[in-house]
Amino acid sequence: MVLIILGFVIFIVGISFSRGNIELKRFGNPARIVGIIIILVGVLTSCVIQIDAGEVGVKKLFGKVQTDVLSSGLHFINPLMDVQKLDIKTQNYTMSGVHDEGSKNGDDAIRVLTADGLEVTIDLSVLYHVVTNDAPKLLQQTGPDYEDKIVRPITRTRIRDNAVYYDAVALYSTKRDEFQQRIFSSIEKDFSSRGLVLENLLVRNITLPESVKTTIEQKINAEQDAQKMQFVLQKEKQEAERKRIEAQGIADYQRIISESLTDKQLQYESIQAQLALAKSTNAKVIVMGKGNTPVILDANGNK
Repeated sequence: MVLIILGFVIFIVGISFSRGNIELKRFGNPARIVGIIIILVGVLTSCVIQIDAGEVGVKKLFGKVQTDVLSSGLHFINPLMDVQKLDIKTQNYTMSGVHDEGSKNGDDAIRVLTADGLEVTIDLSVLYHVVTNDAPKLLQQTGPDYEDKIVRPITRTRIRDNAVYYDAVALYSTKRDEFQQRIFSSIEKDFSSRGLVLENLLVRNITLPESVKTTIEQKINAEQDAQKMQFVLQKEKQEAERKRIEAQGIADYQRIISESLTDKQLQYESIQAQLALAKSTNAKVIVMGKGNTPVILDANGNK
């Protein structure tokens, strides 16, 4: 469009030169030729437009948005039309308290009040994309800055609206998935009515107040100490049971041995011991007397 306007201006200037004095007339024809060439180039470039992969083109004629869209590739259009390109790939909008991590610089985390009146800080990522056929409606009703007008405010509002149904500790631990699913459902409806598709909602981090974090840590430490003491008591009980079983085994053994030993058995064991001493190379054994207790002499005759 710019080239066409520029060409017309040069063409008109050429005509003016042709009607001027003799010195300017010699520039008239070249100026008109250059103007015509620029107009032709402008028309050709305005008639051909390329839409890259992952984009759609929305046509506007004198400010009026056309309902049909241009897909990726080369297209021939009316040179008077203006084409607005919109990204239809998956887009990530992150709101984080970490500097330079989110879509906006600085602390952009979401601070909400929970059911127990505590302030919780939430880091969140929104994955979404533009619906191809709804791109004209999105551009007409919202404009190209739909992130600032739709994605950001709706997401932050829905999170605050739903956080009031949960306690801070539950939101941080047991109810986290439920909370994420709840805000996903509410945001999905708002996005759908405006030409956007919510793909995923990622609650990246939930930060509790320091007082609550301290209480939770103390509770966890107390539970760990209780579990440790329970383990020690269980171990002592097992050790006591082991000793009881061991003592019972020894008692049973002694009882069995005492019941099975007789005088003949003892006499037999004594004879076996005497035979072993008699066969020893280190001593000479002589048994004397008629009593049950033998007299044993060594090689030197000592008792």
